[in-house]
Amino acid sequence: MRSQQIHTRIAELKLQYGEELLILGHHYQSDDVIQYADLRGDSFQLAREAAASKARYIVFCGVRFMAESARVLAREDQLVIHPVPEAGCPMADMADRPAIERAWSALGDVLGDMNAVTPVTYVNSDVGTKAFCGTHGGAVCTSSNAERVLDWAFSRGERVLFAPDQHLGRNTAFKRGISGEEVVVYDPFRPLGGVTPEQIQSARIILWQGHCCVHTYFTEDMVREARAAEPKALVIVHPECPREIVALCDDAGSTSYIIDYCRRAPEGSVIYVGTEEKLVARLNAELPDREIRLLGRSSICNTMSMSTPLALLEVLEDLGQRNLVEVADADAAGARSALTRMLDICR
Repeated sequence: MRSQQIHTRIAELKLQYGEELLILGHHYQSDDVIQYADLRGDSFQLAREAAASKARYIVFCGVRFMAESARVLAREDQLVIHPVPEAGCPMADMADRPAIERAWSALGDVLGDMNAVTPVTYVNSDVGTKAFCGTHGGAVCTSSNAERVLDWAFSRGERVLFAPDQHLGRNTAFKRGISGEEVVVYDPFRPLGGVTPEQIQSARIILWQGHCCVHTYFTEDMVREARAAEPKALVIVHPECPREIVALCDDAGSTSYIIDYCRRAPEGSVIYVGTEEKLVARLNAELPDREIRLLGRSSICNTMSMSTPLALLEVLEDLGQRNLVEVADADAAGARSALTRMLDICR
């Protein structure tokens, strides 16, 4: 089917279903998909807005953990559909529930009282990891509220187990004055995470050894090259970037923060942005009075790129009959607890 035929048919189906259908598009989706989104944004924001909508059919153009979160927060009468079920998130896959449970047990052997440890998981995690945090008194965080959630966690106990993104965890800890020996990285593939009992006992925050493949692409040399090419340019990156990269930049923040930063910048600004390149290109097109440049040369999220207009059309043609997102009741309850706890923390 040709692209114009696909475009025409999607438009017809959107008109046919009206308010019953809500298409969500994450910021990292390509332009040829995002054009059909009724809402675009970060994953948690989209999931919340979908649950509050009148829609019966929620089609999430993003990766698997996003569609899972939407399913957890959705009403019983809503169906959540993921056009490309195989589109997962490599970072989310770095911390599944069995691995977290093994680490929790190993840490318990060293620390004894695990009531003094609060688990916190980044929203970019699978539903099992969220459920573990929910059932162990922990919470979810986003890149925009990680500081508040970390403060809450430390108000409850001496230590935090933070998964799956070590870099967001380290950057957030640094902003709260926690660094050095108070931060350790737990490698789930090594005995006791590759750290000593003494290191665990000295740590305030235990970071899971996970990362985002897109944001760990950026290097210190890329920042220096940008400064050399345009000395007056601004440089902003996502806090999923390593700490040494963030330290060289003018600012760091969530995807929504980066978008607002570029929009608030003075006209004529040159801004280098270290995040997924599809968003950077879109910002440059939407803000013609500023020059938004990609930091480095290529930073594509391959799984985000798996969504296509044809995949979207295929689920719309059989709406509610294919690619439905389902979450086990036990996981849904635990994950909902962790997500709700975050909302309470950040009111």
